Amino acid sequence: MEEKDWNDDSLTMTTVSHHCFSDDSKAPSFSISIIENMKDEYGLFLWPCNVVLVEYVWQHNHRFSGANVVEVLGLTWGVWDSSIFSLQSTIILGADVLYDSNAFDNLFATVTFLFRNSPGSTYITSYHNRSGHHLIEFWVGKWGLECLKLLDGFSFLPSDKASL
Repeated sequence: MEEKDWNDDSLTMTTVSHHCFSDDSKAPSFSISIIENMKDEYGLFLWPCNVVLVEYVWQHNHRFSGANVVEVLGLTWGVWDSSIFSLQSTIILGADVLYDSNAFDNLFATVTFLFRNSPGSTYITSYHNRSGHHLIEFWVGKWGLECLKLLDGFSFLPSDKASL
């Protein structure tokens, strides 16, 4: 499904992609629909970071059982109100939230704050490195965080999803 809107002289295209996940070749255990909003200022292209993150969560689902998971979708980086103080996350998820280098500092400030509010929590993100000048390792170091593992998303995606 595609829908095109013109807003403030910029094109926004919305698509919905459907993805199935299963333990084997039998019927899917679950499926998801991902709403993707593409803007001309970002090339009207979405990197498959959301599918990579969902696949990672699916393949490591034991890690998420009983966890308090926060998806960073609805947060404004660097802005903390009373609702963010109440988050007691075990795991923080963010797919393709590292696309505007002007927001990197505020993103990692927010993640650092959430970590201080919930000791022992983990941030799991998927991102596409759009520029060698904005490597995630720099921001991790700047905020005193520790990066335990960087994975190439295509190293664990099933072949039917690796072509996305």
